Amino acid sequence: MTYYTGNLTNNTANVGLLPSPYYWWEAGAMWGAMVDYWYYTGDTSYNDVVAQAILSQASPTNDFMMPAQHFDLGNDDQVFWALTAMSAAEYGFPNPSKPSWFELADNVFTDLTTRWNTTQCNGGIKWQIFPENAGYDYKSSIANGGFFQLSARLARYTGNTKYSDWSAKIWGWMSGIGLISDGFNVYDGSDDTINCSQVNGIQWTYNNGALIYGAAMLANASTTDEGISLWTNRTMGLFRTGKSVFFGPYENATGVMFESACEKGQTCDNDQFSFKNYISRWFYASAKVLPDALMTDVLSRMVPTAEAAARTCSGGPNNRTCATNWWYEEWGYAAGLGQQMSALGAIDGLLLQTVEGPGMMS
Repeated sequence: MTYYTGNLTNNTANVGLLPSPYYWWEAGAMWGAMVDYWYYTGDTSYNDVVAQAILSQASPTNDFMMPAQHFDLGNDDQVFWALTAMSAAEYGFPNPSKPSWFELADNVFTDLTTRWNTTQCNGGIKWQIFPENAGYDYKSSIANGGFFQLSARLARYTGNTKYSDWSAKIWGWMSGIGLISDGFNVYDGSDDTINCSQVNGIQWTYNNGALIYGAAMLANASTTDEGISLWTNRTMGLFRTGKSVFFGPYENATGVMFESACEKGQTCDNDQFSFKNYISRWFYASAKVLPDALMTDVLSRMVPTAEAAARTCSGGPNNRTCATNWWYEEWGYAAGLGQQMSALGAIDGLLLQTVEGPGMMS
């Protein structure tokens, strides 16, 4: 929280936002991490600040379409704020005013359905919302995977099949063009300009995590044996692939999570430093809603990962700054907000067996 100063200035335009070099989306993601922190620990110290920050970015249309963020506002950016609101709704995070957390998440869902684009690639949503923003022709897995997860969580929260129908549609499209492989690898995206005939084969932790929690939620919410089996198998397939791609990278650190696309080469950027927060949170959350299928396996990976992450939180001038590489026994390779978030997500989720599962609409 020391990275956030938006509530300490005389400029109300900074409320809810992080200073440069952190983008708008990462602020939304950070508030989601803090909602999780409250959920797992019961510590209310930051609740007022967190609620104020989330609501400050709700926008005049209550869907996180902030006019001031036009050039930083893509579909994935918006959906990260929506997933934070969804967590707040499911966990009963205190809301001091209107709109409700559910309304914010649901309004974003409605926005995303209107952007389903069949002109190219026979479906999917674009990475960017506005044509003038770089990446408008890209169809990314995080935008579509975030949409999938949001739909799945709304389906469970409300019991309304319109949301699960959208989840199935998104999964079908992603697997149809090869963003989800037969072996449950999740690739980064494809391009409208080639009609999604090829995929960008980079794999990031948060793409896997976005899909695994959505699939786990659908398995939990399914009312038929067929649905439970289908989504449980997909959840387990994603987890098995996640274990093989994102844990390692050496024989003496096989149980430790790492960002395989950039950590070993030390090429991660400020965004990517935070990605392990999301997959950690979504692994834990998936185990919570599918304990029989996942709890043992998730903890077998996340306990050594959390221990390794905690060991790195001993650097910097305060001797509690966390490092990027958890599989390296000495502190090193950059520090920052993303590293703190990632360590927090790996560690606080260990309390998942002490809390109730995510709630549903009463």
